[in-house]
Amino acid sequence: MNTESHVYARVTRRFDASPERVFDAWLNPEMIGRWMFGPAIREEEVVKIAADARVGGTFSFVVRRQGVEIDHIGEYLEIDRPRRLVFTWAVAPDPIDSSRVMVDIVPRGSGCELTLTHQLAPDWADYRSRTEEAWTKMLDSLAATLG
Repeated sequence: MNTESHVYARVTRRFDASPERVFDAWLNPEMIGRWMFGPAIREEEVVKIAADARVGGTFSFVVRRQGVEIDHIGEYLEIDRPRRLVFTWAVAPDPIDSSRVMVDIVPRGSGCELTLTHQLAPDWADYRSRTEEAWTKMLDSLAATLG
């Protein structure tokens, strides 16, 4: 995979929650269904959230928008709790590894700072700002969910 031609969408956000709580919210299907998808984020219904949270494990996040089911799929590549999570990201039927997401969490005072980097294929360059906006909205939702 030639990474030089990739496009990177990057978002950073501080949380008042511990690195462990923030990290675990990415791997717990019940939590994912509360902050990453559903009515808190956009007009959609969560159909099924499944995650085999281990390196080499896969996930499937199925939502229904305007009567259409959309399956977000990926594979966990790196799980280093509570510091780093790396996974592929795609929408079926695209290949499971069409893009890559890296989540890095650093302790900051009583909370932490999360930096998310979404590596997109060059032909997705026009979607960089929309991708950053979507992740920003989801991270705001995560912060609200964690209280």
